[in-house]
Amino acid sequence: MAAASSLELSIALDPHRTEPLHRQLQNAIRTHIRTGQLIEGARMPSSRRLADDLGVSRRMVVDAYEQLIAEGYLTARQGSGTRVARTDRPLPTPPRSPTCEPTPTPPRCDFRPGVPELAAFPRAAWGRALRRQLRSVPTADLHYPHPQGHVHLREALADYLGRVRQARTDAAHLLICSGFTQALTLLCQALRRAGATRVAMEDPGLPTVPLIVRAQGLHPVPIPVDQDGIDVNVLASAVADAVVVTPAHQFPTGVVLAPHRREALLRWARGGHLVIEDDYDAEFRYDRFPVGVLQGLAPEHVILAGTTSKTLCAAMRLGWLALPSSLVAPVTDSKHLADHGSAVLDQLALTDFLTTAEYDRHVRAMRGRYRNRRDALTQALRHHAPELSLAGACAGLHLLAELPPERHEAAVVQAAGRDHLHLDGLARYRHTPNTGRHGLVLGYGNLATTAVEDGARLIARALACSA
Repeated sequence: MAAASSLELSIALDPHRTEPLHRQLQNAIRTHIRTGQLIEGARMPSSRRLADDLGVSRRMVVDAYEQLIAEGYLTARQGSGTRVARTDRPLPTPPRSPTCEPTPTPPRCDFRPGVPELAAFPRAAWGRALRRQLRSVPTADLHYPHPQGHVHLREALADYLGRVRQARTDAAHLLICSGFTQALTLLCQALRRAGATRVAMEDPGLPTVPLIVRAQGLHPVPIPVDQDGIDVNVLASAVADAVVVTPAHQFPTGVVLAPHRREALLRWARGGHLVIEDDYDAEFRYDRFPVGVLQGLAPEHVILAGTTSKTLCAAMRLGWLALPSSLVAPVTDSKHLADHGSAVLDQLALTDFLTTAEYDRHVRAMRGRYRNRRDALTQALRHHAPELSLAGACAGLHLLAELPPERHEAAVVQAAGRDHLHLDGLARYRHTPNTGRHGLVLGYGNLATTAVEDGARLIARALACSA
């Protein structure tokens, strides 16, 4: 970033460092004052000028100046601007970071799954939506929110989920939460109060699911996944009260639940059980139209969970549950006790996104970008690492690269790490150790297009080094 040229200062802010930009700016000015590069009485550039020079927001510069004035490094006087304070007295030591851990070396290529393209977040459109809502939001809506979520968002979501995912729900059966982790936590609390003891889950699957289940006093039951999805015959004999599944694009293997398994799972659900359907990235389907949700076929037996974490970004912390009638009240009670409801202004901005079709436009645009990145990655891997067998690439933000029998998964991951290549092995997602196939789970959602070819070469080198 540019320097504060009016004072010939070298203030370089690095957005890739773990230290926030505002703290980098404060520390840089402190250092210039302590070392004498900024002398007593020197006039600081205006907040607008410095913000323009550094390419940051004016608000961040104003906040930095105010903090340094409070610490005695700067002074501000009407008509005189902001100046360097007298330095003939000891100045307070800036607060140290709460962590003393060294800054980790950023990976050369980061194939972590489950992360969308963060730089593609529609900042301008989101800002416009938020400003529109701020101008029109009724004063009453600034009170504590309804724990089930703002009714306008629930209505907009019901329309969207019915139109795009073939869900059958309405505002009365939807609950807004802060993401899938809270969604599953609330459901487990309600299930336990209703007398449930065991919750099944796909194996391999999301590592946090058994942790959440155990934390709520329930027993996790891993169910194997094969090329047709979760094995419903094993599930039926497992004596579970509920099951967590990803039928549209199984995480992490990428398989789609086969039609005969879908039918069997719905029969199991109608027999007095609950299916928790994690519909985490099904909007990104590349080879055909997305598979409709199970919930639309049995809304009183299947709970649909979704979030904006893959379509927009995880920092949004907005998700939803489409609940059966019997669970609306108990899950809403749990949400009320957890946090009294999700942030209203964010809910209203998402409502604006949905009702103006901005959300649809963004998802459609990102679907094309991810498809191109998927195609580039699969082509590069077939060229540089043809021994890998690719699966699960028809949808989502990741694919599974199965290893040949002579390759040891842990050795490949370790070799990749030595090259500063971030890879996850399939073993990380297993709930039952040393079972099933071996492979690499490669997320490409947040992988720069220019890094695809280099990443494929590094994977090939990791394979060669692990032989």
